[in-house]
Amino acid sequence: MSSQQTSAIGEVAPSDADVVRFLTSDPDFFQRNPGLLANLHLPHEAGQGSVSLVERQLAVLRDQNRKLESQLKELISVARTNHALSDRVHRLALTLIKADDTSAVIEALEAVLREDFGASDTVVVVFHSASDIVQTEDTRFLRRMERRAADLKPFATFLERAKPRCGRARDAQLEFLFPEHSVEIGSVALIPLGDRAEVGMLAIGSRDADRFHPGMSTDFLERIGELVGLAMSSRGR
Repeated sequence: MSSQQTSAIGEVAPSDADVVRFLTSDPDFFQRNPGLLANLHLPHEAGQGSVSLVERQLAVLRDQNRKLESQLKELISVARTNHALSDRVHRLALTLIKADDTSAVIEALEAVLREDFGASDTVVVVFHSASDIVQTEDTRFLRRMERRAADLKPFATFLERAKPRCGRARDAQLEFLFPEHSVEIGSVALIPLGDRAEVGMLAIGSRDADRFHPGMSTDFLERIGELVGLAMSSRGR
């Protein structure tokens, strides 16, 4: 057997991992061998012919760039939405500070929700058990009742957890909150007022089933609940 044959038999082709390690450890390899890079061809994604490695890399980079642009636009949109919400909550806080009594707090809250937040289907429930802090007549927007009232049993879990909740509401909840048009409400945001919902709760309804969904952030809703709860309880002292 000749030495040439022995050499051919003894040669072992490098594995894919070997090639990857080599190219990773020597990033200037293709820069020193530009002709090789231009002559490498890969199957076309559509199955029609082949494209050079450079063309494939450019296509991958363009696709990554499109995805990054889409993510950036989404982040900018979320940032603008949060900024607008922050401004509205700030205006609500200023309005509540200016309110002289609990009746003024209720009126201001209804007006801000309607004018700044575009929420026309809203209800605030104030509990007598906290204190008789609201000296005004019940309206479509305002309800007053004992926390242990039978009508509030559908909200027992929500009141116990005392955390904002968004999504579809049960029929019994909708019939209590929006008796005149419960079938038209697609989603609801429930907001506890005060520590452990001791003051009451605020409900914001929407005809859009996707307006309030379980996956949305409730940070701003929690702030609204804290502001309104404190404004009402402090005016009642």
